[in-house]
Amino acid sequence: MKSSSHELVIDRVAAPDGAPFGAVHVVAGPAGVCAIDFAGCEARMHRLLARRFGGVRLVDGPDPCGASTRLRAYFDGALEALDDLAVDPGGTAFQAAAWRALRAIPAGQTASYRQQAARIGRPAAVRAIGAANGNNPIAIALPCHRVVGSDGALTGYAGGLAAKRWLLDHEARHAARARRQRAAP
Repeated sequence: MKSSSHELVIDRVAAPDGAPFGAVHVVAGPAGVCAIDFAGCEARMHRLLARRFGGVRLVDGPDPCGASTRLRAYFDGALEALDDLAVDPGGTAFQAAAWRALRAIPAGQTASYRQQAARIGRPAAVRAIGAANGNNPIAIALPCHRVVGSDGALTGYAGGLAAKRWLLDHEARHAARARRQRAAP
């Protein structure tokens, strides 16, 4: 049952230079991060939080669950910084499975909606995967930006296709750098 008022902590992380988005909002509760979204997407973020918690009160606070520090590290090129971030996205059992599968897509790589559906054992649920990804409340850490069309085309992203392209390029650049460093004698 939804409570009448749920207090969550919010912090804002500045976007890196050249990113097509402004600040990134990080929201957490006692069980972990429950939202990460881009400036300009506040209405969507509030709608998802309200759907889950009922009444929500956001209180400014530094670095909820350490997520702001980890997000800055990710932006600085430490792509693994968000891999084990404690998340609390809520959602249905299907959504939770879809969102867990997102974390199995390595940084610097992409998967299709069809591959994501197959990964959770529901190969015919391609459209449902798209809907689940569209309701993902935790951008970047639950990396739905890594999901593309079967032909490799960029498809919908709540933060906008420019943000999706920037995140994919950012990850590809830093993943390639890490591979070169591991291969160096």
